[in-house]
Amino acid sequence: MTLVSDAGTGIRGGSATLSLTVTDVATVAADVRHVRFADPSGAPLPSFTPGSHVVLSCGDNDGRPRHNSYSLTGAEFEPSSYSISVRLDENGRGGSRWVHDLVVGDIVEISTPRSAFAPVLTARHHLLVAGGIGITPILSHTRAAAQWGRSFEVHYTFREGDGPHLDEMRDLCGDRLHTYRDPGEFWAALGPALLDRPLGTHLYVCGPSGLIDELAGRARGAGWPDARIHYEHFGVGDLDPGSPFTVHLRHTGLDIDVKSGVSLLDALETRGVAVPNLCRQGVCGECRIPVADGAIEHRDLYLTAAEKEAGDCMMPCVSRADGPRLELEL
Repeated sequence: MTLVSDAGTGIRGGSATLSLTVTDVATVAADVRHVRFADPSGAPLPSFTPGSHVVLSCGDNDGRPRHNSYSLTGAEFEPSSYSISVRLDENGRGGSRWVHDLVVGDIVEISTPRSAFAPVLTARHHLLVAGGIGITPILSHTRAAAQWGRSFEVHYTFREGDGPHLDEMRDLCGDRLHTYRDPGEFWAALGPALLDRPLGTHLYVCGPSGLIDELAGRARGAGWPDARIHYEHFGVGDLDPGSPFTVHLRHTGLDIDVKSGVSLLDALETRGVAVPNLCRQGVCGECRIPVADGAIEHRDLYLTAAEKEAGDCMMPCVSRADGPRLELEL
């Protein structure tokens, strides 16, 4: 197995990386490419927690290395390969086009797995909800739940003619899989599902931000505590370029101007300030930095409401100052 430090590949955040070979590519739904990676020597890969993702080095983006996070869909214990499924972004953003252009034999630098969406092993029941390509981490959860005999059910909503990994989900779940092609039918079913489940049930959801926000809101309204609601976003999508501002670094005394349309993370890196990062989409939490003073315009999908209200940290990949100046403990 070829194991490389992050300094050798450009993937940041301190994770080791693997040089893996593409061994299989397949189409699993409209515009969804399934790609399998294995060690060139055939050695087993590091195991991972269900719901984990890896970060791929996906070429360059305007002269900067592009890194994208993708959920693992395969078996987690001593896997012989890693598998991901990626829907093509019609607007050409991110690394989806790069992934769709991969062919068998290509060598790809991939981080070791990491997870912020793991199952709670003490849960009495697992209520798994997926929207479209959000099935990828839910598939990993389902595979583990079926293997270990855990109590679970899956609610999967997708457009007519879509449904990535639908056949595999049917094989794993049997009558514990509920599918929906109509939004009204989906929400009508989720209402009772949120109310009539045993105490100690945990909810897991992955899909578009609108689905996650609506379902989490309904769960809280039905009395679910935040500790039993888990979700994974795709990313924040397109953002307003924002107003320019200045950051002051307390430890070095450096002032850095951040222009409209330029992220704070990019501005820091341009001035030689290294910040560990992975997704650059406000999802993974890797680039979290401490804030000493100033108002923050939080745009990430990682920090909790309480953490955002505290105002002592931010995700510079997407968040900005809510004012002309911000002081950082850097």
